[in-house]
Amino acid sequence: MVLYIKYMVSLRCKMMVKEELKKLGLHYVIVDLGIVEILEDISPEKFYTLKDNLAISGLELLDDKKAILIEKIKNVIIEMVHYTDELPKVNYSDYISDKLKHDYTYLSNIFSEVKGITIQQYIIIHKIERVKELLLYDELNLTEIAYLLNYSSVAHLSNQFKKITGLSPSFFKQLKQKRKINLENL
Repeated sequence: MVLYIKYMVSLRCKMMVKEELKKLGLHYVIVDLGIVEILEDISPEKFYTLKDNLAISGLELLDDKKAILIEKIKNVIIEMVHYTDELPKVNYSDYISDKLKHDYTYLSNIFSEVKGITIQQYIIIHKIERVKELLLYDELNLTEIAYLLNYSSVAHLSNQFKKITGLSPSFFKQLKQKRKINLENL
């Protein structure tokens, strides 16, 4: 049996899910990106107990097909943008479609209907979050970040960054550096 659990892709959340499964004596094969494969059939009582226990921890057991698909789309995007060394060189639509084995138009329509934004907008938001992280790490310059995240140019990255955050990348970095200095001087 495969269960879909809505949780942040983090070690802490993964450990919470594993702990709840152990409490109920459930044996699992995979706990990754919101997908838990249970080796045995789960009784309705255990299913609802698991659902309630996860909810107490701020996690959600999904049983609606649309919600499950939306979570899968979000997880593919988060993994693609935040947890890979280099973004795919193919179109994101092809990448997502291949990963989820669904037509991209179908995925896009459901995502927009439920989330109120397009998949492309969701990708941009996450790419900008990644840019912020990389700027704060201060290991890469803006040209290297633009290349890493498949921007056609630094200007394109800067325009998207400003559109989402209201700040230029360099001003954002300066603000964070000033804040860090101020905290160190306290």
